[in-house]
Amino acid sequence: MREGEPQNQYLENAKISAEEKKYYKLLKLYARLLAPFYDTVTAILSNLRDKVVDFTNAPVKSRILDVATGTGKQAFAFAKKGHEVVGIDLSKHMLKVAVKKNKYENVRFQVADATKLPFEDNRFDVSCVSFALHDMILTVREKTLKEMRRVTKTNGTIIIVDYGLPKNRIGRFFVFNFVRLYEPYYPEFIKSDLAGLLKNTGIEIKRDVPVLSGVARIMKGTPRVASGVKNKREENIAQ
Repeated sequence: MREGEPQNQYLENAKISAEEKKYYKLLKLYARLLAPFYDTVTAILSNLRDKVVDFTNAPVKSRILDVATGTGKQAFAFAKKGHEVVGIDLSKHMLKVAVKKNKYENVRFQVADATKLPFEDNRFDVSCVSFALHDMILTVREKTLKEMRRVTKTNGTIIIVDYGLPKNRIGRFFVFNFVRLYEPYYPEFIKSDLAGLLKNTGIEIKRDVPVLSGVARIMKGTPRVASGVKNKREENIAQ
C-alpha cells in the first residue's frame, strides 16, 4: 500500500445523502467567505491553542493529525513544540491562508474530507479536532469521529475541543442563546448525546475539562480496543 493511501477506499465512491450534499455546499461557501477574516473572528481562542497542546501531553516528535484545521492555528501550536503535524481541511480557501502563514518545516497541509481521510490505519499518535464538530451535521460528525479513530494508533490519543455549557443556569441560558445566533448547527450539537456518539464510534474519553468559563471543553480519549485485545500501553504495564 502506498504512503497516504486510505484503506477505506470504498468510501471514495460512497453515496451521500441529500442532506449531506446540502451541508457540503453550504460549508464550502461559508469557508470561502470567512477565510480572510477567520483568524480575527476566532482571536478569542488563540490562548486556548497552547493549552490544548499542553493538555494533550504528546511524546516528543509525535505524529499529529489536525482535522478541520482551518487556517492552521492549532496545527501551528503543535508544530512549535516539535511535533510532525498534518493539517487537513475541506476548504482550499482556508488552507491557502494556513500555507501563507506557515513558518514551520514540520507541518504540512492538504485538502481532504474528514469523513474520508486519505491515510492508512494507525497512522497518527494523536488526532485532534478543534471547534469543528459543532459545525457538522450528525451523520458527518459520526463519520469524522470514526475516521479519526481509524487513523489513530491503538495506544494513541484523540483530542476533541468544542463548545460546552457553563454549569450555572443563567450562564447556560446566555451562552446557548448567544452562540446559536451565529452557529447554525450549534443547537443540535449542544443538545446531542456526544458521549454516546463517542462510545459508538470507538472512542473512550479519559478526561473532560471545561475551559473558557465553561463555554468550551477539551476532551482527551483513546481508541477503544475490542474486548479481549490488549493495546501496547496495557501490555507494557502488565510487564
